[in-house]
This record gives sequence, C-alpha cells and structure tokens, in this order.
Amino acid sequence: MLRPGIPLPSTDHDAGTGQPRPVEESPRQPTAAERVRTLAESSLSATLSISGIEVAETAFSGPRVRAVDSAGDVLLQVAADSPAARAATHAQDDDLPAVIGITDVAPVAVPHRVRGTARVSGWLTPVRGEARVRAARLLANTDPDAPPAHGAGWTVLRLEVGGAEIDDLWGAAAVEPDDFADARPDPLAAHEAELLQHLSAAHSDQVHGLGTLLDADDEGLTDGRRAVPLALDRHGLRVRFCGERDGFDIRFEFPDPVEDVCGLRQAMHRLFQAAG
Repeated sequence: MLRPGIPLPSTDHDAGTGQPRPVEESPRQPTAAERVRTLAESSLSATLSISGIEVAETAFSGPRVRAVDSAGDVLLQVAADSPAARAATHAQDDDLPAVIGITDVAPVAVPHRVRGTARVSGWLTPVRGEARVRAARLLANTDPDAPPAHGAGWTVLRLEVGGAEIDDLWGAAAVEPDDFADARPDPLAAHEAELLQHLSAAHSDQVHGLGTLLDADDEGLTDGRRAVPLALDRHGLRVRFCGERDGFDIRFEFPDPVEDVCGLRQAMHRLFQAAG
C-alpha cells in the first residue's frame, strides 16, 4: 500500500535539491513518459528556449497555452510579435532547435516545494493553413479562457519532439519521442492542485492519520510532524511528514488505479477507513 521515501535533509534552502527519492520501485507508479506528458499538457507555466535567441528576450514571451496533438507534437500558442514567432517564421523550412522547460511546484506550502522539472526538446515550426485551424481548436479545448489562437495577435507553433527529460520525486530519466507520443497524461492532473489544497485544509487530521498504516518497526515516525499532501496521481497519494529540521515522504498506493474524481473519492475513503 505504501512506499517510504528517503528523508529530507535538515537544510533551510528550498526546492530542487534534496528531494526525497523512492527507496524501491513499484509497478503501480507513473512512467517517466507519463510524467513528462502530464507536465507538458498541464497549465503550469513554461519557458521556451530557442537556439540563437538570448534568454532575456524570451523570458516574458513563453507560450500562452500548449497542448499535445495525436502525433505527439507539442502545440504552442504565442504572441505573433514574440521572439519565438519571429524566429520560427524566419527559419521557414530550416530546423529551429528549441526546448520547453517546465517547473512543477507543489500547490501547498511545504519544504522543498519544487516537485520536479521537465525539458522537452525538438524543432520548432509555425503552423499554417488548415492545420492551424485544427491546432487552434485543440488549444481552445485545453484552455477555454484563452484568447482564440487563430485570432489577431496570436500564432501557433509546433514543436516536433526529439526527446525529453524529467527529474522529479520519482527520480531522473530520459524519454524517447515515441514513448512521449504514446503516453497519456494522468487523469487527475487537471484537478490535482484543488484536491491537494482541499485535503490539506479540510482533512489534515485524516492525512496525518495515514501514518498509522506504517509497519510496526516504523511506528512513531510521524509523531510530532506536520502531514502535508504533496502529490496525487491515479496510482496513489504522496504525503510529506515535516518536522522542525527534517522530514520524509510516504507514498500511499491505491488498491487499483483511479480514472476520475469519483474513483478518487472512493479510494481516499478506503485509505482513511484503513487508517481509522
């Protein structure tokens, strides 16, 4: 039901460094390709780095919306006058190397708040004609509140994926383009932030009580520590138990993968019931 993580170091600096890693792998965990695909299709802010363009020029011109099409290419809605749009248009049929960088930050207050980073690299081209209409429709489905991608002032770029990397709570891994294209994002990703915030605010005692599911040898490890629901996916819930100077993660796995919020409610109820 659970997989313990490595203790956090007793340091005051945040994120990225010193994140807990799983002691052992479980067959019930998202693959590296699924984790990258989930971040690529998330609403997390992203940076777009293009070969030959200074970072300062693109710092405030990252993609407004992004989506992944059926071929596994990443579609980006950017301002028509952005450095990215100008570079892709100028390159025409030439390959324009580019990298999308995504940082995953926990939606709850917790030490070492950055949960991971992902990089998706490939070649950037503008999307034109009928393909742009289809791309705009897909982008609109991703973020209905975004301005129309086919409207004035916006353009659509396509990143043909050449590879990806991820370094997160599960570890570091490289992802091949075919694996990225075949992976599916986690079905709970769009609701994860709201669900974790709700668990933290309304069910903190029950989340802390999950510590009773530890093995007998580990009884008492969670005493005096604050329990923060850190990450959630269809396979389970990760909780960070924080002390004054250190902390550690515990992964509580669901008996079966869940596919929607309704299934998650049932899985969480069973977890709380087992702990209670």
